[in-house]
Amino acid sequence: MDKLSFLGLFVALLAIGYGYSLEGGVVSALFNGPALIIVLGGTLGAVMLQTPASTFNKALRISHWVFFPPSYDINRAIEQVKSWSQKARQEGYLALEEIALTHPDPYVAKGLSLLIDGNSEQKLRDTLEIDLLLERERLLEASRVYEALGGYSPTIGILGAVLGLIQAMSFITEPEKLGAGVATAFLATIYGVGLANLLFLPMANKLKQQVEQKMLFHELLAEGIIAMSQGDSPVNIELKLEAYRVERPSQLQE
Repeated sequence: MDKLSFLGLFVALLAIGYGYSLEGGVVSALFNGPALIIVLGGTLGAVMLQTPASTFNKALRISHWVFFPPSYDINRAIEQVKSWSQKARQEGYLALEEIALTHPDPYVAKGLSLLIDGNSEQKLRDTLEIDLLLERERLLEASRVYEALGGYSPTIGILGAVLGLIQAMSFITEPEKLGAGVATAFLATIYGVGLANLLFLPMANKLKQQVEQKMLFHELLAEGIIAMSQGDSPVNIELKLEAYRVERPSQLQE
């Protein structure tokens, strides 16, 4: 769980609500159903219109990475590669077949399968690099869905404001109904700008960071598998992968 993401969202909402209340405002007045429907529905519809279904679905599937990111244990991965290398040196590449068939990561399973099949080092490297590039692009495409949400949201907020003002003008002679239209107008703008800058754009940037972490992890595994194809010893493989080893940062993520 990424506690910093939860904390950041909480701090942002708290600061806005508390600052508004310091000026005498009532926080409950910031909630307006019609304005929220206009902004969220309009923004979502616009993004659905421009995005392929496969990319949109992937964006939904990785959205939880913002608050519950995947865990990548670099040290454990290096130890795994070393153990695979030791097993291959002692028993041959065919000894890794069971690992290739049962490994939960398709990228690693494919790399080991190519190694077992006796592909050349260059073919192995080319295939793994192409898969890595394509995987990265697909995941970044999905993260850009949230950038698009952040781009359309303020504009839809302005649209909601105009609709609210149109409603208000239609009740110009009825003051008790005039206020509802004005409230919708202003709150639609707030929702549009707020959702873009407090949620959608930060989500897009956090997802991009998570994608890069996943690519770095897969790059480590690819380099390890390629080193195995070169016949490197477990010790030499560890030395090659040492640059990927990082100390666990003191951060709000566990």
